[in-house]
Amino acid sequence: MARIVVIGAGLGAMATAARLAVAGHRVTVYERTATYGGAVGRFAREGFAFDTGPGLLHLPAVYRDLFVKTGKEPLEECLALTQVDPASRHVFADGTRVDLPNASRAGTVAALDAALGAGSGERWGEFLVRAREAWDRTRRPLLEEPQPADPAPLAREPYPALKTGLLRRPTTTLAQVGARELRDPRLVALLDAYAWSYGFDPATAPAAAAVLPYMEQTFGSWYVGGGLRALADAVYERCRKRRVEFVFEAPVEEVLEKNGRAAGVGLAGGETVEADHVVSGAPVPVLYSDQVIGWERQDDWPLHQEIGTSRVTVCLALRGPREATAVHRTVVHGAGERPTVTVLRPDDPALRPDDTHEAVTVTATVRAASGEDWDTFADRMVDAAGLAVPGLRERLLWRHVRTPEDVRRDTGIAEVPGPALGGADGRLLPAANVSPLPGLYFAGGWSHPGGGLAHAGMSGALVAGLIVEGADFRGSR
Repeated sequence: MARIVVIGAGLGAMATAARLAVAGHRVTVYERTATYGGAVGRFAREGFAFDTGPGLLHLPAVYRDLFVKTGKEPLEECLALTQVDPASRHVFADGTRVDLPNASRAGTVAALDAALGAGSGERWGEFLVRAREAWDRTRRPLLEEPQPADPAPLAREPYPALKTGLLRRPTTTLAQVGARELRDPRLVALLDAYAWSYGFDPATAPAAAAVLPYMEQTFGSWYVGGGLRALADAVYERCRKRRVEFVFEAPVEEVLEKNGRAAGVGLAGGETVEADHVVSGAPVPVLYSDQVIGWERQDDWPLHQEIGTSRVTVCLALRGPREATAVHRTVVHGAGERPTVTVLRPDDPALRPDDTHEAVTVTATVRAASGEDWDTFADRMVDAAGLAVPGLRERLLWRHVRTPEDVRRDTGIAEVPGPALGGADGRLLPAANVSPLPGLYFAGGWSHPGGGLAHAGMSGALVAGLIVEGADFRGSR
């Protein structure tokens, strides 16, 4: 039985802790804040409650696997999990609206043809066929296997873009995919919205980002009853049942090194804790900038993705009931000064004081260091959300705005990491789970396979496998 210290209580770190505890190790989690969950937070006031991180779950099989491997109760016995249908409503700049069904290729094609004109659905469907090729080429190495020591093959573009004409240059960015293959500005906006929702600028994101809409439209979007914070609650409780110990308000200031490997951690106040292995769920850039890790950066080793984006969230408390025709998620596409926003309106009694009120969450991806006046920006977000929520301004009781600085306070860094993507010369590959210091491992959104709830859960499986099976571990099965 090994002594294992886990830094941070985010979803990836807790997923690692639960798996290691089941394997018979003694696991202690040290969290710098007063609670668990990391980016999966909650804001509550006057009977209203809002998710302050992700609002929907994709690839729920990741957490089903975690709960199967760590206890008798499956995921669905620990929380309510339902598919969102329609998966999303889109309001385009020209006023066109379309509802896209959940995990139905044929339904999506039909909906796009009906709303945007004959042939629109076919073009989108053909694009998804090519996106599937990129998914099939990268699924194992980017999601289910440890990052290879030489990640160069992952830096090559996996998307099989169309190449017509002798002088046509290959497609290298998602924006080029949209312009060349989708053509209709509304289809281009649809594609761009998926990239922005994961924190990527379509103008610079590789064509491989096509896997993002493919993943959502193939495997579906799911809502956790009570909000996504309930998933963090369930994973925390599973850890506790497996006898994982949590110590809150205990910042780790140093990873201790002995004989060339990690040997424990130093806590604020001078206390040291010995360990056979250390797993860090903290953002990798923070470990370096705060000098928690005592070695110099290696230029040829990818420490973290080039992200640069964050999230603004506006929590809206509304009087009046949710109308019968409302949908769970609406994407209002930007036009002029109006930003692209995602409006979440879960029909969940747990999030509102009674049925004569409604809790609405509006989010937008922004540059982390834009210097924006966030109150003014929030005004524009609310104006955009009014296209999804009838009479929003008249119904508004109060609002609460969360900015990139709130993200920094909760997680240690203002940026929000996206999932690992192939191509882009490897610039969007996060840190490997195995650090340069033997005995120290990285889990969570800033390490392989990147950000997002599902990806964080996958990192937990990979790190646990690397510790339990060692060099023989070849990935999840």
